[in-house]
Amino acid sequence: MRTKQLAPPPAGSDLRPINGTGDPGVIELLRFFRNPVRLVAQRREAFGDITYINAFGQKFAVPLTADGAESVAANRQKALAAEPAWGFLIGPFFRRGILLMDFEEHRHHRLILQHAFNNKHLRGYLDDMQPMLRDGVRGLPVGENILILDRFKELTLDLALEIFLGMDLPRPEADRINKAFIDCVNAGMSLVRRNIPGTKWARGLAGRAVLEEFFRAHLPAKRATETPDLFSVLCRARSEEGHTFTDEDVVNHMIFVLMAAHDTSTITLTTMAYYLALHPEWQEKARAQSRALPRDITYDNLAEFTVLDAVMKESLRLNSPVPGLARRALEDTEIDGHFVPKGTYVSAIGMVNHHNPALWTDPERFDPDRFSPERAEDKSHRYAWMPFGGGVHKCIGLYFAQMEIKTIMHNLLLEYEWSVPDGYTWKLDNTTLPVPKDRLPVTLRAI
Repeated sequence: MRTKQLAPPPAGSDLRPINGTGDPGVIELLRFFRNPVRLVAQRREAFGDITYINAFGQKFAVPLTADGAESVAANRQKALAAEPAWGFLIGPFFRRGILLMDFEEHRHHRLILQHAFNNKHLRGYLDDMQPMLRDGVRGLPVGENILILDRFKELTLDLALEIFLGMDLPRPEADRINKAFIDCVNAGMSLVRRNIPGTKWARGLAGRAVLEEFFRAHLPAKRATETPDLFSVLCRARSEEGHTFTDEDVVNHMIFVLMAAHDTSTITLTTMAYYLALHPEWQEKARAQSRALPRDITYDNLAEFTVLDAVMKESLRLNSPVPGLARRALEDTEIDGHFVPKGTYVSAIGMVNHHNPALWTDPERFDPDRFSPERAEDKSHRYAWMPFGGGVHKCIGLYFAQMEIKTIMHNLLLEYEWSVPDGYTWKLDNTTLPVPKDRLPVTLRAI
């Protein structure tokens, strides 16, 4: 493997260069899409604590240690910014979302947005989601070749429409909104990044227009009548200083939050279903605990679902839905003693730490017990486990996501058993968010 520097450190500096292969971006991306875990292991062996890759016509510095990820997330020198990086990747489709803000503006918006995810509202969301998710799970088809990814996607979309929007949309309209979100997500990793008809980029721009039109059409009603859904809550959310959101703010935040909640929960549920199918002993262990606990999950008994919690954490480790923390250097800076020139894009990828044998015992093995209090491998480093990001940009909806995921999986365990054929191994599509290419066909049996 050849070695090429990202940039030479300043003369007289004790900083080290960041090395990579210097291969063309298309080749680098194809390697990543094909097998990101293997690529990271190869780069760590060849280049040590940090490397860079070419992608989308830019150079991305990628820390390969937990210390490097912490340096990016903590951003103590405020030399890195999220908006220029995420703006480059997904800005046209999710502009002005909370992830695409920095420093004081980010703090200002987050303080208002946190109101929608405080304990009072989380309790209300959980109470409201129980009956619809129970009925939704009971309505799943049984038999062979049930594409469980698609079924989870329907459930999470219906939940998002009900809990976040407070709407019962006809299926064609719900599907239209869902397609718009999918097109926006897919566009972010498009190799062709111009509005050329027929490309992912063009479909993403069209999807953004659909979503803006949808939310703007419903905004006046949400302003006029107070309801318990997130859309209405954001219309009334107020920080301790008395700040509120404009109509433009509400639309932008709803588009981003709905995307983040919908896709990430679907991927996590699918990953859990896959590993519980491969490991029926863990499926039965989780089912036994679900049977021993109340049928309805409440805010106060969430912590009692310890098996589901461990399975969820291990699934998030093995297949994190969120790619990582994207930043851009606002000035010359450093990461763990390596020189990062101004303008460089930086990406702290959770998967890098989640599969690092220095942090995890046999990291490619499904082993929820690694999260037990006795072993606590996730505590080996603050950023050993980082599926929800870190620092000031840590996922604001992480507690909502965990409530939703546990509720769906709890009901699934009580109603069904599921399996995959002997020898089955899924193949992930990493070109956008990591989903199984075959949408995970399972045999679903009512119990």
